[in-house]
Parts: sequence; C-alpha cells; structure tokens
Amino acid sequence: MDNITEILSNNKYPAKAHAAKVASYVKSRSPYANGIFYLEGQKTRMIEDNDEPVPFRQRRYFFYLSGCNIPDSYLTYSIHTKYLTLFIPPIDPDSVVWSGLPVSPTQALKLYDVDDVRLTSEINAYLTSYDGGDRSGRCVWVIPEQVSDQITFLAFDHKEISGLKEAIEECRVVKDEYETALIRKANEVSAVAHTAVLKAVKHAKNEMELEAIFLERCIANGAREQAYHGIFASGTNAATLHYQKNDEELESRLNLLLDAGAEWRCYASDVTRTFPINGRFSKESREIYDIVLRMQKECTEMLKEKVSWDNVHVRAHEIAIEGLLDLGILRGEKKEIFEKRTSVAFFPHGLGHYLGMDTHDTGGRPDYEDKDEMFRYLRVRGQLPAGSIITVEPGIYFCRFIVEPYLVDPVHKEHIVEEILDRYWDVGGVRIEDNVLVTKNGYENLTNSVKDVDEMERIINSS
Repeated sequence: MDNITEILSNNKYPAKAHAAKVASYVKSRSPYANGIFYLEGQKTRMIEDNDEPVPFRQRRYFFYLSGCNIPDSYLTYSIHTKYLTLFIPPIDPDSVVWSGLPVSPTQALKLYDVDDVRLTSEINAYLTSYDGGDRSGRCVWVIPEQVSDQITFLAFDHKEISGLKEAIEECRVVKDEYETALIRKANEVSAVAHTAVLKAVKHAKNEMELEAIFLERCIANGAREQAYHGIFASGTNAATLHYQKNDEELESRLNLLLDAGAEWRCYASDVTRTFPINGRFSKESREIYDIVLRMQKECTEMLKEKVSWDNVHVRAHEIAIEGLLDLGILRGEKKEIFEKRTSVAFFPHGLGHYLGMDTHDTGGRPDYEDKDEMFRYLRVRGQLPAGSIITVEPGIYFCRFIVEPYLVDPVHKEHIVEEILDRYWDVGGVRIEDNVLVTKNGYENLTNSVKDVDEMERIINSS
C-alpha cells in the first residue's frame, strides 16, 4: 500500500480539525467570538424545462467543514464546545423507487468526521433549542446567499454574515496531510490520462478525440469528475488561454496544448503540457518550449516558505525576455523592455494560483484592478506559506489579438522584430504547468506528467 492510499484509506476527511482551524481564525480576528457556524450544502437543482437534475457539485465551504458530498445537507459547529453536527436528508419513498436508499444517519456517522448526524427535517427545532453551553455566545455565523428561506435563527441574538466566508477561504490555503494526499492522487490519475493522450495524438484526427481519451482514462481510474473544463488546443488555438471548443481538426497543426486535470474527492489537479502532434517539435516550437521550461524550472526552484510570489512572477518575465531577446523576437535592453512591460504581449497571465478544492483556489488576494498590467492577472499576491499548493504555469503565446496592438504602439513596437516574429505565429502557444507544495525550506512537485522533450517525443512516436 503506497503512502497516498494509506492516508486516504485509514483516515476520514479531517472535518473537525478544519472546523477548529476556522474557529481559531475567527477568534484571532474577534477574540470574544462565540456561537455556532451554520453552513448549507449545495441544493438539488433541476435543469430548466426538464425533469433531470443539474450535475451536482458540492459547495466547497460546506465540504471543508464536513467532508460530506450529499446534496441538500446542513451542518452546525459550536465554537465553544467544538461539536460538529451534520444534517442529511431523510428518506423520500418516491425517490427510493428510482435512486435507491440514501445514506442513513448511522452510516454517515461512520463515514464522516463529525460528532452527530441528524436529519434535515430536524434543523429548525435544533436551531431553536440551541444552547451550546455558553449563553453569552448566541451568535450564528453564516455565509450570505447560502441560507435557505425556511431556516430560522430566532433563537440567536445576532447573525454574523461577514467573517465566516473569509475565515474558510484563508484556512483553505494551507493544506493538511490528507488534503495533500487527495491532490497527489488527482495528479496521479491526471498523469495516466496525459500519457494516454501522448500515445494517441499522432494518429488522432480531431481535438475532441483526445478529450474523449483523457476523460475515459480519468473515469477508468476512479476520477469521475474533472477539476475544470479541459483545454485541448491544437495549433494557433493554443494562443487562446482558456480555449473551450475542443472540436477542430488536427491536420497540419504543429502542437497540442493540453490543460486538463482530474478531480479526486472534491480536490483538483491542474496540469498543462505542450507537445508536437507529429512527434517532433519544429525548430521554432522547440525554441519556445525550451524558454518556457526554463521559466518553470527556475521559478519552481525559488519556492519556499515566505517567498514573494510577486517576485517569482517577475523572474518568469525576466527569463521570457532573455529568451525572446536571444531568438531575436525582442530587441533592446532587457531592463527597458521589462520596465515598459512589453513581455506582457507574450506572457499575459499570472504565473499561477493556489490549488485545492477549486482549481483557482481561495486565499490568493488578487488585485484585478492593479494598474500594472504585469500583475493584474496574478491570482496570488504576497508571500507563500508552507503547506500551500500553487501552480507554476509560465507560458509564451503568439496571439494576434493581443500582440498586434503592441506592434503599432510607439512604446513597444521598437522592441519587437516583426520579420522574426512572423516565423512563430503557428507555434500558437506553449504552457507548462505543475502543482507544487511549498515547504519550509523548499518545495515538492506533486505533478509527474511527462514534460521532458525526448521522453514526450519517444512516447508519441512509439504509438
């Protein structure tokens, strides 16, 4: 039994530890805070004009304090007594006919790291009679817009709507051993699926064939859900950062940018690889790939507790500028090009983001109103704590919509050599992305999908 399997098989999702962590955060902001947290899971919702439900995705705030993936559930947590209660739906006889018996309270108590399991039909009576052992703390902490109309808090003196969401978002940044194991497992499955696409790409006809292969391998290996809608971008489609169509023919295209990741028990992986469709990188594609790989390697080597993510992002731009200068796409002084932000034409997004239950996970404190275009889309700002998991995903892109305005801008055009740039449009874009655990003195890369050029080309050509 490997370490991941041992951790996930021998332990429950640590809901009570997470609840205590959130309570500690709340108390750090409000020392006299007391009362209960109240959270609701995602509701069963029906597709409009249809009798089928919308595909279910559990609310992440609720899951973090429960580990429960059952729709229409509630929970309460007493800050004073540290008592975590889960409420799950009662049996609906009509539903049993079609869907079978649901999880019972007895079963749920064995499955989840909670102190008590009750039925959702009891929730209002429970809230009305709530004491919690501390009558001075009759405050209920909720997340706005996530409280059902039929829920009543009449027994509470105060309803706090501003602190719980922030507390959970901040606590989610630092992962415990169990959460890290979930992301490791998601990466393991993603690696299998990425390799399967490498094996198939040379003989595939359309992007959607490769998407189908990726999904099949994930599901066959136990990951029914994807962390996000995958990107299977061939040729110049790779210049679109979040390309969604995945339906174009591969003929005469140079490369495939594959950005896709499996989800494992509500935790994400987020992996990007770029590789040649015919099994051999063109000269221009290989040149750009080597720059991006260097960007990723050097930036990853910078990671450790308290490193400034802004500074790591800056280093990625510096390397991009150095590489594009060497190729002749850029000209001039490196410092001047950096200060003018000309490199943003080719590397327009942030270096990475926190990863957890959401692909773009919480707690990054981005500033999308930043007037500095180099940092506007940087999803994490400031220092990285040990225990956080962040993506390192540099890229260089040749998107006409983005680049061409720079070619006529007096500030930038003197630094871009169009006759050399013209050789690279068909490269589209190159991005390489790994999921990295930040540690006290360094890092651990959780992603093991192939990115070595020789190995990628060997797999493609051996199929």
